[in-house]
Amino acid sequence: MIAEPSSPAPEAQSPLRRRRSAARLRAVQALYQWAMAGTPVERLVAEFHDHRLPGDDDADDDAIAPAEASFFDDVVRGVLARQAELDGLVARHLAPGWTLARLDPLLLQLLRAGAYELVARPDVPLAAVITAYVDIAQAFYPRPEAGFVNALLDRLGHEVRACPTRGAS
Repeated sequence: MIAEPSSPAPEAQSPLRRRRSAARLRAVQALYQWAMAGTPVERLVAEFHDHRLPGDDDADDDAIAPAEASFFDDVVRGVLARQAELDGLVARHLAPGWTLARLDPLLLQLLRAGAYELVARPDVPLAAVITAYVDIAQAFYPRPEAGFVNALLDRLGHEVRACPTRGAS
């Protein structure tokens, strides 16, 4: 299991944003557990529902909020169902000579989750998706990796969401 990261300042987030942020973090953790241990998806989802999604009532004010379970389910199941497609999108935005195999396993799951939201959740604004996964990256990695997540998801998001060219009026 991976360690708990520090969380963004709770007062800066609406209740829905806090629940979705917690769902995203938990989804990345679940996907990492799936990748490392091969936990069957139904058991994995049930385990997170029972033990990880409710939040941490015994912790201090920086505790991770209860997660939006349906959002967590959508991200986890969606990533696993569309893994080959998402891997293709992520790989296409890596620097020349880089492959998915060279990515840290947690970072790969984070990018898959972000890519899934960009592809399958048009109800979530592009900037919100990118910011959310950069926040998760910053909790686990130094600044260069968070910048990498930002750049890759920004390029991928503009591609898959057919956004107008940056800088156009």
